[in-house]
Amino acid sequence: MVKTVVNNHTFHNLKTLKNTMKEKIKTLKIIHLALCAGLIMAYIIIGQITSLEALKLPEIDNNSIVYLLIPFMAFSVSNVLFKSQLKKAHPKASLEENLPVYQTACIMRWAILEGAAFVLLILKKEFIVFGILLIAYLLFLHPTEEKIKKDLNISHF
Repeated sequence: MVKTVVNNHTFHNLKTLKNTMKEKIKTLKIIHLALCAGLIMAYIIIGQITSLEALKLPEIDNNSIVYLLIPFMAFSVSNVLFKSQLKKAHPKASLEENLPVYQTACIMRWAILEGAAFVLLILKKEFIVFGILLIAYLLFLHPTEEKIKKDLNISHF
């Protein structure tokens, strides 16, 4: 009888923990969605994307090569910072204990990509197609429990 009570109590605690995790992951998903939605709205309004004509590749000359480097640098720097932040996670800790580290890493990564997309939109509208590629990549980075576990190398939860 005592063992059953302990097991039921443990099951209840585990269920509560999973619900808490789902709420925390949901918060991260909302942050991601808000960043993406804001960026897409800015591109539609400021970028005045009304036809596929706006998506033509621009002519690249010596003066505009720096704008071409922006998305590649954003991609590289965001991934390096993301991975370096994840190194602060404790490998033996639970998903819940490592989630703040993961959340910080994601927000840093997303902010760099969002910033680069805005820089292209504001400073060089002709390179809008590269900003759209950054947005597509940002959309691809949506958080899921499986991605979090994979990125944190956690399989024991």
